[in-house]
Amino acid sequence: MVRDKNIALCILFSILTCGIYMFYWMLEVTRDIDTISQNPTPRNGGMVILLSFLTCGIYTIFWMYKNGELLENANNRTRIGSTASPILFLVLSIFGFGFINYILMQIDINKYALAMNRPQYPQYPQYPQQPMGPTM
Repeated sequence: MVRDKNIALCILFSILTCGIYMFYWMLEVTRDIDTISQNPTPRNGGMVILLSFLTCGIYTIFWMYKNGELLENANNRTRIGSTASPILFLVLSIFGFGFINYILMQIDINKYALAMNRPQYPQYPQYPQQPMGPTM
């Protein structure tokens, strides 16, 4: 289930925990994007974090690019999100602005969460309105 997250609180928690919350956020973003994009090979968030550590952050750049691809494909299919661009994510992460990618990804995830969790109201047949007032 994709859940809506408050982006300001995610940023605040990341600052207060000296970046530790970013790893939890990475785990959640991975799971949510795999759900949204209906990824046929879902990724393990724990493995993403481990590979990011082992490669000293190089895998994180690939992860952000891949998330941009998956979101862009989902956006093209559903027309719900709008901010995903794998090239933008790649450029921002190379130049050290990866936290902006988290914000952009979360914006799209929040749009999908709103659309997926919206209650579906039954469609009632529309009957012609009866005229108000006296009829002759």
